[in-house]
Amino acid sequence: MAGLIRSIHILGSRQFGGADQFFVRLVRALGEAGHPTLAVTRPDSPVAQALAESGHEQVQIPMANGWDLASAWRIRRLVADWDPDIVQTYMGRATRLTRLPRRRRAIHLARLGGYYKIRGYYRHADGWIGNTQGVCDYLAGAGLPPDRIWRIANFVPEPSPCGPDELAGIRADRQLPEGAWLIFALGRFIDIKGFDDLLQALALLANSVGDRSVHLMIAGDGPMKQTLHDLSRKLGLTERVTWLGWCADPTPYFRLCDLMVCPSRHETLGNVILEAWRHRCPVVSTTTPGAREIATDGENAWLCPVKAPPKLAASIGKALAAPAGERARRADQGFETVIGEYGREAILNAYVGLYDRLRG
Repeated sequence: MAGLIRSIHILGSRQFGGADQFFVRLVRALGEAGHPTLAVTRPDSPVAQALAESGHEQVQIPMANGWDLASAWRIRRLVADWDPDIVQTYMGRATRLTRLPRRRRAIHLARLGGYYKIRGYYRHADGWIGNTQGVCDYLAGAGLPPDRIWRIANFVPEPSPCGPDELAGIRADRQLPEGAWLIFALGRFIDIKGFDDLLQALALLANSVGDRSVHLMIAGDGPMKQTLHDLSRKLGLTERVTWLGWCADPTPYFRLCDLMVCPSRHETLGNVILEAWRHRCPVVSTTTPGAREIATDGENAWLCPVKAPPKLAASIGKALAAPAGERARRADQGFETVIGEYGREAILNAYVGLYDRLRG
């Protein structure tokens, strides 16, 4: 059994996407398990705010663009003062600015959740963690030593409590049509998320499957918001789409929906798929690299090609027309995938085990 491990976790992002949310979850999980864990975040960032709400210990450092020498010095001084076993950095900005002295006890691990530029950002770390096998293969292909590359996936949060009365209230407030098939999608409104493909697929899908109309709920925000709203109106989907805005906790909509759709053009892993499975939702997804790694067509999902609205529409229609028992079976298979391979304890134990081995 590993003893207590001291670690510093550094993130220079001002976003609150999948990688940022996982940073918060892992830092909290390590702390809740009794391991002294310090978070280093940017001032006034969503991550800093999320950690402040839970009272987790953190230090805020600007980590500006380019070679922010003052921030690099502060990180180096913080590591010397705190004397951790592990310093783990996330994404390029934090990793580039973390330059530990040669004579030190701490091991510098860089955690990557994407196919990022390596030169000038990551090569100086002592080891690298990829959240998928594809990322690990990419790192090895970039010339990093394979024996210092480890695959540890993400875990997703447990569903929050949400009773029937709350769900009924949300259904009424959002004016969701009674008796309709409810499809749910969520994410940032950027090109690679493929929400325009999803809207085009909905336009191709019949208004009703069986004797039930089809209605889409979309949670999210981002630079393509107006473009997507305009496309929805152009396609005549105004009455068939509910725009939910950014949802800090999407649990109610996972509970309400009959099907979750991930229309992405690229996903390194696909946290939304794992979240849907954690809620026992059936899933339709495009065959992004992440989806191909975690999902299997016919077993725990319905899969279709990326950037192909007609095929996406066909997969959605097939999933909705399937017997209820088939949708439940695939959702249950997905749930077992999450619990067995992407559960909180499994991922936490993988990190703690790696830290313990590296510190000797």
